[in-house]
Amino acid sequence: MNGASKKKINSTEARRVVGRVLGENLREYRGSYAIAVIAMLAVAFSTAYVAYVFKDVINQIYYERRGDLIMPISLSIFGAFVLRGVATYVQSVTMARVGNNIVARYQRRIFDHLMKLGLDFYQDTRSAQLAARINQNIGGVRELLDIVVTTIGKDVPTLLSLVGTMILLDPLLSLFALLIGPPVIMTVRYLTKRLRVIHRESVTLNSHLLGAMQEATQGIAIVKAFTMEGQLRDKISTLISRAEGRANKISRVSERLTPVTELIAGIAIASMIAYTGYRAVNDAEPPGAMFSFITAVLLAYDPVRRLARVQVGVERALVNSRMIYEILDVEPRQADSVGAVPLTVPTGEVQFDNVNFSYGAEAKVLHGVTFTAQAGKTTAIVGASGAGKSTLIGLIQRFYDLDDGRILIDGQDIAHVSKRTLRQSIAYVSQQPYLFEGTIADNIRYGRPDATDEDVIEAAKLANADEFIRQQPDGYATEVGENGATLSGGQRQRLSIARAIIRNAPILLLDEATSALDNESEKRVQQALDRIMQGRTTIVIAHRLSTIVNADHIVVMEAGRVIEEGVHATLLKRPNGTYARFYQLQGREDSPIIDMAGEDGELTGRAQ
Repeated sequence: MNGASKKKINSTEARRVVGRVLGENLREYRGSYAIAVIAMLAVAFSTAYVAYVFKDVINQIYYERRGDLIMPISLSIFGAFVLRGVATYVQSVTMARVGNNIVARYQRRIFDHLMKLGLDFYQDTRSAQLAARINQNIGGVRELLDIVVTTIGKDVPTLLSLVGTMILLDPLLSLFALLIGPPVIMTVRYLTKRLRVIHRESVTLNSHLLGAMQEATQGIAIVKAFTMEGQLRDKISTLISRAEGRANKISRVSERLTPVTELIAGIAIASMIAYTGYRAVNDAEPPGAMFSFITAVLLAYDPVRRLARVQVGVERALVNSRMIYEILDVEPRQADSVGAVPLTVPTGEVQFDNVNFSYGAEAKVLHGVTFTAQAGKTTAIVGASGAGKSTLIGLIQRFYDLDDGRILIDGQDIAHVSKRTLRQSIAYVSQQPYLFEGTIADNIRYGRPDATDEDVIEAAKLANADEFIRQQPDGYATEVGENGATLSGGQRQRLSIARAIIRNAPILLLDEATSALDNESEKRVQQALDRIMQGRTTIVIAHRLSTIVNADHIVVMEAGRVIEEGVHATLLKRPNGTYARFYQLQGREDSPIIDMAGEDGELTGRAQ
C-alpha cells in the first residue's frame, strides 16, 4: 500500500477511478440524485428568468411607463426567488443526506475490509498513519460525486440557460462574451497538471503528520520516561512545516485561476458595457435588452467561475478516492480456501506435521516442526527469544499461511476449514493484553457476545478479577481508558484471561499469559488457569518453571526447530540436554524465566 500511494494518477487512471465511483454509487442513490437535479434545474431556469425579465422591467415599466405590468412582473420575480429558495433548500438537504450516507457506507466498507486482512498487512502498515489516512481520504468519494452531480445538474444548466437568454437578447454580443472560454480552459489545463502531483504529496504528508501525533499521544508514558519531548517536538515541527509549505503551494497554484478569470471577465464585461452604452447613446437603443443582457452575463459569471474550478476540485477528490480504493483493493492473503468446511472439535488434539514457515522474504523462522499437543492435555513450549514459540501460536489461529507442512486439529487440516469456525474453537491470551473502548463488562463479553451478566461475573471471578472490578467507580460498567490505561498491567491481563475463560473454547492458547503479573497476582491467576485448563487442550508459552513442570508435555525449541520433547522428569534425566541445563541455571522451581539464551546462544537465566 505504501508503494501504491506514491503512484501518479494519469488520465486513464483518473477515468477509471471516476467510473468506479459513479458505478458504485449513482444507481444506489438515483432517486435522491434525481430529486436534487430537478431542484438544481429549477434554480438554473429561475436564474435565467430573472435575467430575462429585466428587459421588460426596464423597457415596459421604466421606459414606456406601463403601470398595468408592475404587479404581474413583480409577482413573477417574487415567485422566481421563492422557487430558487425552496429548490436550493431541497438540493442542499438532499445532497447533504446522500453525502453523509456515502461517507458512512465507505467507513463501514473500509472497516469490514480491514477486518478481513491478515496480520501481514498491519505489520507493513503503521496503524496511526492508516487511521489518519482513512480519516483524511474518506470524503474523496463524496466530494467527487458532489462535483459531478452539481456540475451536471446545476452549473451547466444554469450557464446554458443564461447563454440562451443572452443569445435571444443579442446574438452578436453573445459571441463576444463566449470568447472568455478558451483562455480559461487553457489556464485550467495547465494548473491541473501541477495540482495533481501536489495534492498527492499533501495528503501523504498530512497522514504522516497525524500518524506521528497519534503515536506520540498513545506512547506518552514512554515519551516522558525517556524525555523524548524535545526530539518529538522537532520531528512534529518539521512535518508541520512541510505540510504547511505544501498547503501554501496548493493555495498559490490553485488560486492563480482567480486573477486570470477575474481579468478576462473584467475585460469582457467592461467591453460589453462600453458597447451597449455606445448604442444606447448614439442609436437611441432601448436600454432594457442591454440591461438584461448584462444581468445575464453577471449571473453567468458565478457558474463559469465554479466550472473553471471543477477540474481543480476533481483532482483533489480523485487523489483521495484513489487512496481509499488502494486500501479496498488489498487482497486478504489468508482467505478461506475453496470449499472450506466448518471445523469440528470432538477432542481438540493439535498436531504440527513438518511445518516450515517464514515471514515473507525474510529468513525461515520454523524448520520442519513436528509435535502433537494431546487432547485435553497441557503442552508447554520452551525456548529462547526468537526460537519461534509465539509464531506457533499465530499459526494455530491461521494468522499466516504455512510455507510447507500441515497443522491438524482432530485430523482436520486447518488450511481447509473456515477461519471463523477455527478461531471460534480457540481461546487466546496474549503476552500484551489489549482492551477496547467500552466498559469492563464489554471487554470480557467480547469473548462470547451472547454471554449473560452472570457469565461475565463468573469469568471475572475465575480470573481473580472480580474483587478489583468491584472497587472501580462503576464496577463492571466502568469505562476503561485507551487500551485500559486506567488499569494496571496485571489488571488488564486478568481481564484478558476472563475474556478467554468466557469463550469456553475446547482449545486454549496462553502466550506468556502471566508475564505481566506480580508474584501474588500470578499465583491467583495460575490457580484460575489450572481450573479452566482441565479437560481442554492447552498450549502454553511460559517463562515460569511452576507452569512448565506441571505440563503434560514439554516441547523445547531452538532456532525454529524442536530439539527436545518429553515431560519434566524425563527431560531432567538428560545431563547434556538443553532443558536440563536450563533448569539447573534457574536454581529453584519458582524462579521466573525471561530468556533461555543470550545473544551468543549460551543459556542464561534472568529473573523477572
